Amino acid sequence: MLGEARERKKGEKRRADEINELQRQVDEQVLIAVAMEDEENQGRRRSSQVGRRRNVDRHRHSRGKNLLEDYFIPTTLYSDVDFRSRFRMQPHLFNKVMHDICNYDAYFVQNCDATGVLGLLPEQKLTAVIRMLAYGASVDQVDEVARMGKSTTLEALVRFCDAVENLYTRDYLRRPTPRDLQRLLQKAEARGFP
Repeated sequence: MLGEARERKKGEKRRADEINELQRQVDEQVLIAVAMEDEENQGRRRSSQVGRRRNVDRHRHSRGKNLLEDYFIPTTLYSDVDFRSRFRMQPHLFNKVMHDICNYDAYFVQNCDATGVLGLLPEQKLTAVIRMLAYGASVDQVDEVARMGKSTTLEALVRFCDAVENLYTRDYLRRPTPRDLQRLLQKAEARGFP
């Protein structure tokens, strides 16, 4: 009996050693897989690398505040006439379009990013887009006004155009009727166009 108990203990110890060895091998494989995944993702990381340019602090929050004070609060710095000359529309129309587009596409609504920092105001995004469309301004010119990066400005432009097309095509961007065409042709003829 004593021999059987020793054999049983030896067998249990061998099984425990085998289980520990298997666990060690599994742990080692997991570590290798994690290291390979980190190495694979290393090329995808774009921040905090030697040689990369630092992010530009555009002070977008202070520029957003200034933009609101200049044009969008009840006691604005500039009048409605100034707004009309700079945005090529009345303030109430701008606000209606902004409201419609923010309801259509959540991209234009101000959100917090992953670090808890507030993003751009809808007024900043729409100001940039409208300046580009109304004046043919470049991304760099818009950056001076709205403090937005190139990729953000271009994404806002594409999303704005998509939203306007989907929201207003039926009511405002319809095909001209025969009556509209006749009127336009008469106007052109009166101005000397053949």
